[in-house]
Amino acid sequence: MNLIGHYVDGKRTTGESERRGDVFDPATGRRTGQVALAGAADVAGAVEAAERAARDWRDASLARRTAVMFAVRELVHARRDRLAEAITAEHGKVLADAAGEVQRGLEVIEYACGIASALRGGFSENVSTEVDSYSLRQPLGVVAVISPFNFPVMVPLWFVPVAIACGNAVVLKPSEKDPSAALLLAEWFTEAGLPDGVLNVVNGDKEAVDALLDHPGVKAVSFVGSTPVARYVHQRGALAGKRVQALGGAKNHMVVLPDADLDLAADAAVNAGFGSAGERCMAISALVAVEPVADALVERIAERMARLRTGDGRRGCDMGPLVTAAHARRVRSYVESGVSAGAVPVVDGRTVTPDGEPGGFWLGPTLFDHVRPEMSIYTDEIFGPVLSVLRVGSYDEAVELVNASPYGNGTAIFTNDGGAARRYQHEVEAGMVGVNVPIPVPMAYYSFGGWKASLFGDLHAHGADGVAFFTRGKVVTSRWLDPRHGGVNLGFPTQT
Repeated sequence: MNLIGHYVDGKRTTGESERRGDVFDPATGRRTGQVALAGAADVAGAVEAAERAARDWRDASLARRTAVMFAVRELVHARRDRLAEAITAEHGKVLADAAGEVQRGLEVIEYACGIASALRGGFSENVSTEVDSYSLRQPLGVVAVISPFNFPVMVPLWFVPVAIACGNAVVLKPSEKDPSAALLLAEWFTEAGLPDGVLNVVNGDKEAVDALLDHPGVKAVSFVGSTPVARYVHQRGALAGKRVQALGGAKNHMVVLPDADLDLAADAAVNAGFGSAGERCMAISALVAVEPVADALVERIAERMARLRTGDGRRGCDMGPLVTAAHARRVRSYVESGVSAGAVPVVDGRTVTPDGEPGGFWLGPTLFDHVRPEMSIYTDEIFGPVLSVLRVGSYDEAVELVNASPYGNGTAIFTNDGGAARRYQHEVEAGMVGVNVPIPVPMAYYSFGGWKASLFGDLHAHGADGVAFFTRGKVVTSRWLDPRHGGVNLGFPTQT
């Protein structure tokens, strides 16, 4: 049985804890390995290695940090297929989705290659007589990254390259459900020239998370996961005096106005609702159809869903399995709840015949119509391939519905009316807005993050917010005595 350990101080280790977790291939249901679950002692060892490395790495020149980032970029780009295969083997998403995940992570590495520009300070001469003032940004020290199962490469790369390029050392705790890709990344960072200990990986569960949140050597924590856990991480980390950015759950709405291109909207709804089996925080799970377009739109979506092939992600299918058997049962229970509550199951994913082994964690794409706001399939983050259609009578009613949600991660509007789109982006309460774009994930030089219960903390991921999060600002006010005005005579002629 393959034992997946940790990566600490430049080498793999199984650690001190003897606790283990099972790792599965979701497309077959078979156990493919076990992962070592770190205890507090294992976490402490990783933090100590990071603290030693951080003392030297913070003084590494910007040129050296940039050179490492460029080398990492080349290695990840050259081996992106290997990373995609590792993602599919443990998460289950189809290879095309996995490749797209790697590409988005690469974009953050490329942003980190330009860290010298992002870290530039400001300078003001003569703020007072012969007094200058200037600002600079310095690394925090050791930072922790706690990443989720749904993007085992992209989400770590939202944080790790920026944190390291800013001069910090990192302890990464990936999801124990699909841990292998993170270990590959850590080894490649070392191969690219990153000193031992600057990037460490500890696998584990809540015990490891709590150890990171409590350890005094960890100065900041970046987290992505569900809203209840994000709230917990933020509160516990803040009580320990840490800087925390905790990105939580979502219920992303796609509003379709009567003037929208319905074919474009239907394509977008299918791609955004069922890509990666709906296991992504930016998935569209609530489609708000402004009448009278609902019937025509639902018909178009159902037609497209009939052509989707659910199965093993290595067989060229359109959608893979869910990540675990327990999660598949959970999502199925929501489908059953939707039927019981009176929603109309236009397409029932429970009846799908997958192109894969019968033991896989299967549930096909599911489409509900006539969903009401009080139903659990609307109120809860299902995190699966379930798309709910809600019908409203006006633009104002649609905005009221979206803004009443406790989540505010992402949203989209489909319309050919520029004025309506501009009004929507101004009025909607969400951190990321798409106009005729269903999944408005920002490019790496902007920042990713939501509002309301989708974010705990002040700063978003990557981009300018990422640099601000992983550094501290310092302002220097400086006076150097001029020998012409009573200072030390350094050999200049005395001016009378």
